[in-house]
Amino acid sequence: MFKIHKPMLDETKHIKISDYDYPLPDERIAKFPLNQRDQSKLLLYKHGEVSEDVFCNLPKYLPNGALMVFNNTKVIQARMHFRKETGALIEIFLMEPAQPTDYELMFQTNSECSWLCMIGNLKKWKEGELRRSFEINGNKLVLTASVDRSKASDLAGGTNHWVDFKWDNAKVSFAEILEAVGELPIPPYLNRETQESDKETYQTIYSKIKGSVAAPTAGLHFTDAVLEQLDKAGILRDELTLHVGAGTFKPVKSSEIEGHNMHTEYIVVHRHTLENLLSHDCSAIAVGTTSVRTLESLYYMGVKLERNANATEDDLHVNQWEPYAEDVTEDGFIKVNGQVVTVQRAIQNLLDYLKKDDLEALHSSTQIIIAPGFQYKIVKMLVTNFHQPQSTLLLLVSAFLHGDWHKVYDYALQHDFRFLSYGDSSLLIP
Repeated sequence: MFKIHKPMLDETKHIKISDYDYPLPDERIAKFPLNQRDQSKLLLYKHGEVSEDVFCNLPKYLPNGALMVFNNTKVIQARMHFRKETGALIEIFLMEPAQPTDYELMFQTNSECSWLCMIGNLKKWKEGELRRSFEINGNKLVLTASVDRSKASDLAGGTNHWVDFKWDNAKVSFAEILEAVGELPIPPYLNRETQESDKETYQTIYSKIKGSVAAPTAGLHFTDAVLEQLDKAGILRDELTLHVGAGTFKPVKSSEIEGHNMHTEYIVVHRHTLENLLSHDCSAIAVGTTSVRTLESLYYMGVKLERNANATEDDLHVNQWEPYAEDVTEDGFIKVNGQVVTVQRAIQNLLDYLKKDDLEALHSSTQIIIAPGFQYKIVKMLVTNFHQPQSTLLLLVSAFLHGDWHKVYDYALQHDFRFLSYGDSSLLIP
């Protein structure tokens, strides 16, 4: 029987980020990946007990017949450099498409497009166009960049700028331009320049859909051999897309998490994934925190459709505090018109929504913050790396382990695990 209790909104908002700190010496941050991806260490947390193995043995710890969900986003070469005539170097970091806003259409554009960007050395770029000449497959072109200062930067959270790009050769797409002159944006905490090897090692082997400016790093450990073992073990593999923004590295600067604004992330979930969730009792093993945020956002999108079956994809956007701002049951479910919306009901609502308009995929966005007080609905096991101190990702892990994150991180620190993007991995089973 469900009971209604008051939400944990206030309690969650007043979480002190200093309570999620731990000592991380620079030498414990993996600056480069291992030569063999699946030979990384694997920390196992199962019902409070901690042990370790090698990542290639992951499949033997997973239940037969389970559903495992991967994020198939691909990191783009989002960092571009322009040299002014004065000699000043300007860095433009593509954050999200502005015009067109659709990623697929954006990469197909062949004369002009606009992005919301972070700009390095902006004080040296007061006005005018930046120009860069180069050649792609025998096609010469000139690429120009200009800031449209009439477009308010608060459209992008206050730190980004609207940049218009134009080029004079319609035979060349913007995707080809990025491949030719863009630079892969490795995480800032690696404290090194991007190397040619990063173009391969900072992508998952199953990456397909261009759009991220950071890799879903839990997936970097998977090899064809591990995927084959998952198949042999009867694990059903499925994929979704969440384009990871640079906001994933954004530190929590406020003392309490109420002052931290989560960045918007764009997601794509196909109809077959929703069907697979339903056939697996809406339970999944998530590969990475990006898959977690996507899967757990689906419940709240389905609740919106319960309230309004005619909601648009924009209406389905999940706001930061939405999971905490309702009167919810003890199990964290929401009531609509006196009826509890189960996970199955929410997922079925999303499926009906797609079928009604004959759509193959749900396109929406989320700003969900998963912190202690959040009750997981779909994710039952999590494969993830070791995250930065005082980060929202550490809050997500703490919520998943019901506060027991210290046991995991203390073990990792004491047993020579490598940390962050190129570091080792963990399988968490609460």
